[in-house]
Amino acid sequence: MFEPPSSDATDVPAALAAAVDALGEALSDPASIDRLPERELVDLITACEQAKCRLEAAQATAAVALDTATRTRHREQGVPARRIGEGVAAQIGLARRVSPHKAARLLGLATILTREMPATLALMRAGRLTEWRATILARETACLDLEHRRRVDLELAGTGRAAELGDRELEATAKKLAYTLDAHAVVARAARAETERTVTIRPAPDLMTYVTALLPMKQGVAVYAALKTAADTAPATGDERSRGQIMADTLVERVTGRPAGAPARIDLRLVMTDRALLAPDSPGSDTPALVPGYGPVPAEWARTAVTRALTDTLTEAQVFLKRLFTHPTSGQLVAMDSRARTAPAGLAEFITLRDTGFCRNPNCGAPIRHLDHIQRHADGGPTTAANLQGLCERCNQAKEAPGWQARPGPDGSITITTPTGHTYRSGPPDPWPTTRPLVNLALAHDYALTA
Repeated sequence: MFEPPSSDATDVPAALAAAVDALGEALSDPASIDRLPERELVDLITACEQAKCRLEAAQATAAVALDTATRTRHREQGVPARRIGEGVAAQIGLARRVSPHKAARLLGLATILTREMPATLALMRAGRLTEWRATILARETACLDLEHRRRVDLELAGTGRAAELGDRELEATAKKLAYTLDAHAVVARAARAETERTVTIRPAPDLMTYVTALLPMKQGVAVYAALKTAADTAPATGDERSRGQIMADTLVERVTGRPAGAPARIDLRLVMTDRALLAPDSPGSDTPALVPGYGPVPAEWARTAVTRALTDTLTEAQVFLKRLFTHPTSGQLVAMDSRARTAPAGLAEFITLRDTGFCRNPNCGAPIRHLDHIQRHADGGPTTAANLQGLCERCNQAKEAPGWQARPGPDGSITITTPTGHTYRSGPPDPWPTTRPLVNLALAHDYALTA
């Protein structure tokens, strides 16, 4: 179906780009695939999977080469030792369209594969092992010294077994081999892992959230067993809730010390149009509201939250309103200026609201931790809403590495230039579909906001 074009062997990126373009052209017409017989359809799926594995191996090799070249350049430029290599993960993230956090993990994996697990990398280059399964092998051998890690590498990847086992089988086999080779290292790793216990939260669809607890195995099993016991006994009392609902409600009750749905202290910010808040029957009143750091929520849900906060006679609610205004044509939020080096509190709050609580760098999505200038203050960049952006800690540190530049666009976009000369565009925040004033409500009250 596809013949890769001939090219000078020294021009690998151009040859690869031409090959990918040719392949994409060959596969761009779904009708040509639909006409294939079943056997050839399976062959095509297999070939694509093999190509993905090989390309992931090439990405790993290129990532390590980029890291090495960047570190060499930083040393030659006299960059402080603690900052050597800074920004490499961010460049990989932009190139692979993933967050810098994930890119850092991928770079770490690539380094391990290149320097410590050659058989695993070779299996990827042969098109037989995915990047995820290589991650499993690297993760389960992280506690071993180099000699033992390479023995696992040869045992599972060198023999091809890693390509034949399922994900769980591969994980279990790698764990068993690691424990056999160095039980003390595995136990020590488990002890260190307990220090990394934490609780995280992230948005879920339909106004829900995921609250995830990373716990030591015994504690995690005990927590789940307690919730399971509650779910097993509740139906005997006539409880009509589902098993999952009982477990979720029991978790809330035991963590907060209050029955599920009872009043609880909440600090919440809502950004919504004045019509959505005050005139629910008027045109445009269904414009979604925004919870910075979570995302859009239905206008009706936001009105209900505000109404309950104001009308609940059992609690003392505090609701603060601030006006925000949009540009009459672009729909972008507009705000104040300042001559100060540091954004004043009001402007900092506005930037966080405008950027919806998430890092502005493409594909990142981490919560905003820092507010910084797009064009550096040292280069004459003003402290204005147009020249400020919300960034996560990793992205803010990366942009300070040598060779990074950014400039704001008139439409609210940001153009990022990396040390290699590649440019990436961060589009402006989504405009509000209205030119009427917006209202920023800060709700601080003792009430459980439920839809």
